[in-house]
Amino acid sequence: MENTIMARGNQRDLARQKNLKKQQEKAKSEKKGDYHKRMQNDGDILREKQRLADERKAAEAAAKLKK
Repeated sequence: MENTIMARGNQRDLARQKNLKKQQEKAKSEKKGDYHKRMQNDGDILREKQRLADERKAAEAAAKLKK
């Protein structure tokens, strides 16, 4: 009888730890803040990355033409 109580207690503790870890991962993955503001900010970042990539490609093309 004593073994079954310990096993269930251990199982309960393990389930609590697993659930706590799952909740922490979920909270970490969720983005906070206003949806529209976040979308605008993400868009600005992507546009800046694209602008830099276009400039780099143009510089590479110009360097090829010089050769």
